[in-house]
This record gives sequence, C-alpha cells and structure tokens, in this order.
Amino acid sequence: MKTKWICMQLVLLFILSFAVLSFAEDDDEKIEHDRAILSVFVQPGMSFLGFDDREKFQTATDSIFKDLREEARTHEESLAVSRQTFQKVNMAFPITAGIQIQTFEDHFISAGVGFIYDNEEIVLTDRLNKTHSYSYTLQAIPLYLEYRLAISNSFMSISGESLFSVAARWYWMLPGTEIYSSWGHLKAKNDPFGCGFGFSLGYLIGSWKNFKIYGDLGFSSISLESNESFAKIVPLYDEPDKETGKSEADRKAKWDIGGLQLQIRVNFGVWNKPELKHELPADTAMVKPSQAAEPVTAEEPLKEPAETPAQMPAQEPVQEQ
Repeated sequence: MKTKWICMQLVLLFILSFAVLSFAEDDDEKIEHDRAILSVFVQPGMSFLGFDDREKFQTATDSIFKDLREEARTHEESLAVSRQTFQKVNMAFPITAGIQIQTFEDHFISAGVGFIYDNEEIVLTDRLNKTHSYSYTLQAIPLYLEYRLAISNSFMSISGESLFSVAARWYWMLPGTEIYSSWGHLKAKNDPFGCGFGFSLGYLIGSWKNFKIYGDLGFSSISLESNESFAKIVPLYDEPDKETGKSEADRKAKWDIGGLQLQIRVNFGVWNKPELKHELPADTAMVKPSQAAEPVTAEEPLKEPAETPAQMPAQEPVQEQ
C-alpha cells in the first residue's frame, strides 16, 4: 500500500512537471534579469529525509514478531505468522509557499512556510491470521528565510541567458512539528534561534509573462529536539551506558528531517519593473509595408506613336500636261 502511494505521488509530480514545462513559453528576448520586485511562490517537491531513528521502530516490531512466533503452538500456526518491515528510506513530498523580494538587481530575500509529512506503516499477522498494524509519522511545519543570488550570464550561462541561481536558507520550526506512533506522541521544541540550514542550486526552466518556473536541487540539515525521550513513542531495548549508567530512555530525543531535496518553484511577479523597450535612433525611419519602394525593372524604349491619316501631310495634286 505504501509503495503504491509513493508511485502515485511520483506520477503526480511528473505530471505537474510536464504541465509546467508545457505551459511555460520562451520569450522572444533573452532573459538577463528578473523584473519582479515583489513576487509570491508555491514550491512542491520531493525530499529524502535523514531520519536515522527509524531503526528503533524496526527493532520494536521485530521484538513483537518474535513474541508472535513463540505463541504459535503448531507448525501451521507458525506458518501463519508473518510480518512487513519498515522502508529503509523516508521519502516525503513537502509543499511550501511564500513571498520573495528583490532588494537589489539579482539579489532576492524570501520567506516561506512549508509542510512535511511522512507516514510509515507495517502489518504483522499472528497465529490466528489476525492483523496488527504499527506505524509512525514524521510531521514538520518549517518556517525559513532564504537568500538567493541569480548568477550573471557573463559567469555561467546557456544560450546567453541568466538561468542559474544559488540559495541559502535558515530554518525554524512552528508548533505542530512532532512524531506520533502507535505507542505515543512526541513534540519538538521550538528554538527561537533556528534549527537548521540548507543550500540549493536553481535553474530557470521557463517563463511566461509574469510567471517563472525554477527547478531546485539542494541539501538541508534540520536537527530537532524534544524535552522527552523516544521511550514515549516506541519501546526501547538498548542497554544502559557503562560509563554514565543511562540508557536511551533517559536521554532527550533528537532527530533529523533534513536531506536531499528536489523542488519545482513557481513564481508570480506581483510588482514588476517596467519592461525596457529597445528604440531605434531618431534618424532611422520606420518604413511601412505600404510605403515600400517598388522593385526597379529595366524599362523598354518608348516607341513613337504611329502617325494617323489626319496627321499625315497632304499631297499636292498631280497636274496633267
């Protein structure tokens, strides 16, 4: 079920990308600078989360599966006991929206808020063919500030246009950032100084009027912390540390939801600079099609009109001798 849902999301993302590329039309003039002073954007994407604590949930369900096997009384009941395993990679499809201001030419400041959601679920079957579902869900509402620099076409360009950009972000987490599972619920702290950073390389895919479509490939590191331990959301089976005597259940939970990101950003310019028009010099006159000179052809020599009888000189009568 989870694999089908991921495939469906990938197909939807591909369709969105294809629709965006088909909708975008290239302007006749090459794009040298973004004219948008103030713009709004929406940014769907795909992210591979760096959540390494997934092994805690796998260990817990492995222990439950072992207990179900031990409860089987016959060989047939033992064969009925089965399990699924959690995926090794946490994949999410975050979406972000925000505003962007061009402070100076090719320098942009953005503020955005997003939503990240990843649900992982497995099913265990006991000796009586009864199913038991176990799951955990990563949820985050990041707020970020971003600085983006459009790379000049004199430094890096394709076909003479300014298409590339680099960006740096700093993240905060809003209330609602948490992990909840079949065993409990764990909230993340909101640090006023932020909780992570990110970098990305952008490419201008296409533009149409005040719309611009960017593709971004980047990486982020977002570290979260809770006032409680992982023992609140998953059974822990680790042994206490020999030096401190503390186990995982005695330590505050920390996890990371950063990772590789692939995003499509759709910008709409709300307030734009006036478009510069290239005017011809004053002494250059525009020739209208109706005023175009006719082609010069070789003229045939003019023929003198033939004399009419009225114009012929009268002949004197011949006298008889």
